[in-house]
Amino acid sequence: MKCENIILELSLNDYICTKYTYCIPIANYKLNTIKKMKELVSKIKAEFEALTTDANLQIEKGNKSAGTRARKSSLDLEKLLKEFRKASLEASKK
Repeated sequence: MKCENIILELSLNDYICTKYTYCIPIANYKLNTIKKMKELVSKIKAEFEALTTDANLQIEKGNKSAGTRARKSSLDLEKLLKEFRKASLEASKK
């Protein structure tokens, strides 16, 4: 089968063809992207829970170290959200 830099869609053999790489199955690519997005969502949930817990400790009890942890969690959450955005855009392109 000759690939000319197009996406070939066949019933059982779906392929992504690019100029500088060999053809790879779309199904595997989609599964990996979905798996990555699911992992990111679970990490985002966990980080948000940590942020909420620490922020509430700072607000309610004036715990300064909890405030430091909350600020760190907010930065980590920002990174995870950016990664999710990239993965989501990548998944929508394919």
